[in-house]
Amino acid sequence: MTRDDTNGMERHDPFARSDVDGLASQVISVLRDRQGPGTTGTRQFILDYLVRVIIDPRQFDAMLVLDQLRGYRLTTDAIIDLYVPEAAQRLGEDWMRSDIDFATVTIGALRLQNLLSEAAAEIPQLPIYDATRLSALIIVPDGEQHFLGASVAGAQLRRLGCDVKISFCETQDMLQDRLSYDAPDMVLFSCARLAALETITKTVKSLRSSVEPVPVLALGGPLSGKADGIREKTGVDLVTNTVKEVVAVCTKRCKALDGS
Repeated sequence: MTRDDTNGMERHDPFARSDVDGLASQVISVLRDRQGPGTTGTRQFILDYLVRVIIDPRQFDAMLVLDQLRGYRLTTDAIIDLYVPEAAQRLGEDWMRSDIDFATVTIGALRLQNLLSEAAAEIPQLPIYDATRLSALIIVPDGEQHFLGASVAGAQLRRLGCDVKISFCETQDMLQDRLSYDAPDMVLFSCARLAALETITKTVKSLRSSVEPVPVLALGGPLSGKADGIREKTGVDLVTNTVKEVVAVCTKRCKALDGS
């Protein structure tokens, strides 16, 4: 005698083979999504680990974390270009959702800066003097506090063979002295707030009137993709968050000047 419901319908077995196979497929799919690279090029479970460790209240050891990231077969380039920026963005998003407080964000950012410094130290050192090497000055305007992005850009430029210096919150007079003395091939402004655009505009105007040849002037940072007409308002040559694009423009200009 079959075990049927009173209406003659057969009871559904929650452990039927088709259901088990379907659940297994879902689990495998989720695991595959977390293991494989996402749209940003990062693997979710590694990014989760990095965010978790930089906000952990226990002591932070940048070298141990770096070793762990290498254990996931990450290159120094991937750590600098992908995971540090993505972890910083996650901190900001979690703060905006009130999942973490500002103190935790600050600690996490400082730890990412420490991790970045350790990773960047592995970049091969170039000769102290090379007349063909491009030089760059990254400027974080007075009042801005997003130092991590500028440090990431600096590390990327050094990997591309550039001589890099970073100016943090220097006054207009200090910047003018630095620019006159260093005469960089390119100047990159890192900008997160509309309030900084006025200072950047003044610096650009001063450069164009007092320096010859004028370096390539670029603006990047969180604000670069969120406001219209920045290039026209500030007078920079390009607005981009890709340092390779700045180097390409600078290389082309230098070749044109050498050939003139």
